[in-house]
Amino acid sequence: MARFTIPRDVYFGEGATEELKNLKGKRAVIVIGGGSIKRSGALDKIEGYLKEAGMETKLIEGVESDPSVETVMNGVALMQEFKPDWIVGIGGGSPIDAAKAMWIFYEYPEFTFEEAAKPFSLPTLRTKAKFAAITTTSGTGTEVTSFSVITDNKTGIKYPIADYNITPDVAIVDTDLAQTMSPKLVAHTGMDALTHAFEAYVSTVRTAFTDALAMKSIEMMKDNLLKSFEGDQEARSKMHLAQCLAGMAFSNAILGIVHSMAHKTGKIFNIPHGCANAIYLPYVIQFNTKTAGKTYADIAKRLGLVGNNEEELVNALVEMVRDFNKKMNIPLTLKEFGVSEQVFNDKLEEIAETAVEDPCTGTNPREISVEEMKKLFICTYNGEKVEF
Repeated sequence: MARFTIPRDVYFGEGATEELKNLKGKRAVIVIGGGSIKRSGALDKIEGYLKEAGMETKLIEGVESDPSVETVMNGVALMQEFKPDWIVGIGGGSPIDAAKAMWIFYEYPEFTFEEAAKPFSLPTLRTKAKFAAITTTSGTGTEVTSFSVITDNKTGIKYPIADYNITPDVAIVDTDLAQTMSPKLVAHTGMDALTHAFEAYVSTVRTAFTDALAMKSIEMMKDNLLKSFEGDQEARSKMHLAQCLAGMAFSNAILGIVHSMAHKTGKIFNIPHGCANAIYLPYVIQFNTKTAGKTYADIAKRLGLVGNNEEELVNALVEMVRDFNKKMNIPLTLKEFGVSEQVFNDKLEEIAETAVEDPCTGTNPREISVEEMKKLFICTYNGEKVEF
């Protein structure tokens, strides 16, 4: 038996945040990152809609790009005092991830991060509050997923939380909020979303439900990603919806080793997550072709790429990804990104071992050893074709 879980309600399109005025509750905590949501005027609107719903609001701000245990627990302390019945996470992946974790410890104060990181073992939530997620970037899909990642800055340990309990009750995908992203943010988040869809489509636990969502999102991204990067407003709106479809797909099909590699090198090499995914994706497609070539060829055919056989179709897919990177000024190798050879060699053993141990590796379509992972990293550093 398989399971497929998404938010109970997804509101999408222009002005979708207005739906907040129809929520039923008394108090709402709003969790945000930096000041861009304030400067754009979106926060004022959101607070206004919640007040129209009859709710008192409190703001938790300053969530960092890799949400920390300290940030989460500070937010929990405020929630324990304020006692919200709605938690509203707004932003990219980080504020929403942090808000999800705050939700867990608000409802279960004695719980620990070690317990929370045990996959799919959280106690039942919604005993104190429900959760609404509003995405302002077109990439993470966290507004519809059952995942959150929190970092302990004192130890460096990352706590990946995966449980259907933290799937939001309400997801709001307001296409107006996507219009203010910078071109670089469009590029990185767009390639993150494309990677989500690709990895869901070749996952070992893919289903007919996840395939449908992943493939539709890939088709939409092929048609709209570059236009969105160039500033086309309609394309940005379509990308905002496409990334949400990809989020629904990977939340249920999980991911693969592109994300394993990105998770373990983002901080060490200081590579933004979406940029890291963009660099690794072509090489991982080549590595996975031994077991998933037919599936990648299927993607290529559905996208109308040219090829007379499986190998040519997979090569066309790899070139499409590389072409996206080139046109959006994303480096094609770790070396081109600026990772020094000495740092790379010093860290190679560590990143290979930890990437193999990453939870996403378990659903990659081809098994990988530490030695193979080292070879794969070397290929991505130098720009070599993966032929092993």
